[in-house]
Amino acid sequence: MLAILFDRDGTLVDDIPYNNDAKRVRPKPGARAALDRLRAAGIPIGVITNQSGVARGLITLRELAAVNARVEELLGPFDVWEVCVHGEADGCPCRKPAPGMVLSAARRLGVPPGDCVVIGDIGRDMEAAEAAGARGILVPTPVTRAEEVRAARETAPDLAAAVEAALSG
Repeated sequence: MLAILFDRDGTLVDDIPYNNDAKRVRPKPGARAALDRLRAAGIPIGVITNQSGVARGLITLRELAAVNARVEELLGPFDVWEVCVHGEADGCPCRKPAPGMVLSAARRLGVPPGDCVVIGDIGRDMEAAEAAGARGILVPTPVTRAEEVRAARETAPDLAAAVEAALSG
């Protein structure tokens, strides 16, 4: 069974660094339609997101929960959320590019990691997918570095195209 895991910031919603205000959440164009297509097909979906603003003291856990709730309010429910609140120096096995969140989401969804597709906007998302044995599809944005695009095994111009690629195998 296929499962699709999405990065949050820059992929599903606009990337506002260390966003601690749910009112600032703005979905990426086509995100709701792409997610609803997966829900209608019975494909499990999840979010895997680094949120180091918590470790840095820039976001409280309550603010993070409110932002994530707003994401679901605007984009619909997800089957699983995996959130890493650690900083880069913490050596956390869940923080992307480490595979921990991908592996945990797969386990919670009852899907082998190799049957997961990770859709994200930066190289760390693709590295986490590869480290977990999942397929990665990069959807570049203006902040995606050129070397990350070159290194990606698979890219898509937007979220709808990434979902189409994931569904077509």
